[in-house]
Amino acid sequence: MESDIQRYLNRLLHEKRYSEHTVNNYRRQLERLLAFCHDAGYSNWQQITTQDIRMLIAKRHRQGASPSSSALQLSAMRRFLEFLLSEKKITVNPAVGVRGPKKAKRLPKNIDVDSLNHFLDQMPEDEPIEVRDKAMMELLYSSGIRLAELSAMDIDDLSFSDQSLRVLGKGNKVREVPFGNSSKKVLSLWLKERNNFAKNSDEKALFLSQQGNRLTNRAIQQRLAHWGKKLGLNDRLHPHKLRHSCATHVLESSSDLRAVQELLGHASISTTQIYTHLDFQHLAKTYDAAHPRARKKKE
Repeated sequence: MESDIQRYLNRLLHEKRYSEHTVNNYRRQLERLLAFCHDAGYSNWQQITTQDIRMLIAKRHRQGASPSSSALQLSAMRRFLEFLLSEKKITVNPAVGVRGPKKAKRLPKNIDVDSLNHFLDQMPEDEPIEVRDKAMMELLYSSGIRLAELSAMDIDDLSFSDQSLRVLGKGNKVREVPFGNSSKKVLSLWLKERNNFAKNSDEKALFLSQQGNRLTNRAIQQRLAHWGKKLGLNDRLHPHKLRHSCATHVLESSSDLRAVQELLGHASISTTQIYTHLDFQHLAKTYDAAHPRARKKKE
């Protein structure tokens, strides 16, 4: 059984070109599997059952392994057993269909209101590219749209009369979202400058490169990172951070989860509920600062 593991690891290293680090991670997981087989008195791989795989994952989880570590363990065993299946050492892969512990949802990072307002207010508007970049950032923060939704936006998707955007979201679902006065102001400036960027009258993209083409997702990411660094933000600025900040700040002010769901274009309210954790953090800080019985006494 040890030789089967070594053959598999050699294949990963020399044929599949996996890194030594990855192969060593797999080695540790498969050594745990081998130790389990020895303890159970198994003499061949065919004796391993689906219940054994579940027990192994559950045991590691109880010992404090993170969901990511459990996922790695499960993946290593599943792929190794798939290898044994191809070698006809087993007739069925007992790891197929076994699920590891769910990963805890990460709380999105956001920028606090004062810092973000200060950042956007100090954005220059002297050069056409500065106007364009500020318009993109104002729109991302004002409406909470995704990066792909911003890059796909056409001029016709803008409505200044009611300050709304027509957004083509995931699953080709169209929604309308509002944008604020700050966005309206800088978008108006950008549309005047855009004519100098457009090389082709048929180009409908709202945001253009200096070559007159629709800005790509990557280009937008680079422009935001550039301004974040230039204007002294502590963390790297990216489109999702502005989207998360929009959602968080709206929820903190309104507590209307359904409205935030509509704004972000989430198909399920459960996706939006991650922001309730952020909202509670805000509430807890406000409570600690404001409630007379919550203040810590000086020692």
